[in-house]
Amino acid sequence: MPLRLHPDVVATDTDDGTVLLNERTGRYWQLNSTGAQVLRQLLDGHEATRIAADVADRHRIDHHRAELDVTAIIGRLHAAQLVRT
Repeated sequence: MPLRLHPDVVATDTDDGTVLLNERTGRYWQLNSTGAQVLRQLLDGHEATRIAADVADRHRIDHHRAELDVTAIIGRLHAAQLVRT
């Protein structure tokens, strides 16, 4: 099942990535362009391994490093209650 933004969260693209705002708490988070792309792909239903492969290829980094980074982003999005399944 793809991730969805939490109902209290809105996202706005910026020149540098994406800003997420929790309208209930007033807290906001900023994702750089890579983090924003990861979030978009997650919301589109792509699996973490596919996203990591895309990140690795686009940025010419080790696939294992990309998997760790994508997993960390997903964990932080969940911990901050910005997304849900």
